[in-house]
Amino acid sequence: MLDFSTVMTIVMQFALLLSMLSTMNAQATERPAVPDAIKAPAGESVIVNVHASGSQIYVCQASADGKFAWTLKAPDADLSDDQGNVVGHHSAGPAWKYRDGSEVTGKAAARVDAPTPDSIPWLLVSATGHTGEGMFSHITSIQRINTKGGQPPAASTCDTAKLNSESKSSYTADYYFFAPKN
Repeated sequence: MLDFSTVMTIVMQFALLLSMLSTMNAQATERPAVPDAIKAPAGESVIVNVHASGSQIYVCQASADGKFAWTLKAPDADLSDDQGNVVGHHSAGPAWKYRDGSEVTGKAAARVDAPTPDSIPWLLVSATGHTGEGMFSHITSIQRINTKGGQPPAASTCDTAKLNSESKSSYTADYYFFAPKN
């Protein structure tokens, strides 16, 4: 009979193998056609792409000069694969967490306006941190493209009466995750 430690080691090695196989299969995904400003670095390949569906959460705040404006608090979106299965979550940080427990955080490096004015910009995000081992543990760049919706409420609706109140704006987007080529 195997002891608990040995069983856990075998399970973890199997999970890592599955994650690596999944990553190898996902590398066949081609880079999306995007404006030059948000292209991922040439030495990176697409590891996985997902579809996001959720909300951009905004807060009505007063700036130092006393003007009121809706500012982004956080995204809150499910990430789905091509078959519509939820495979992760996108949240404040910004952070993306995959179903295997791996997570990547990032910071916007470049942006371009979305083709439709009622949609949030397309972005290139540079990874700033990782936790866990798995699909997102080696991600270096993330693209947000094909956005629909997500814009903040009209500026005129943020005033003293709404100070510190939140508003959710529905959005969808496609996220492409990149890592260095092997």
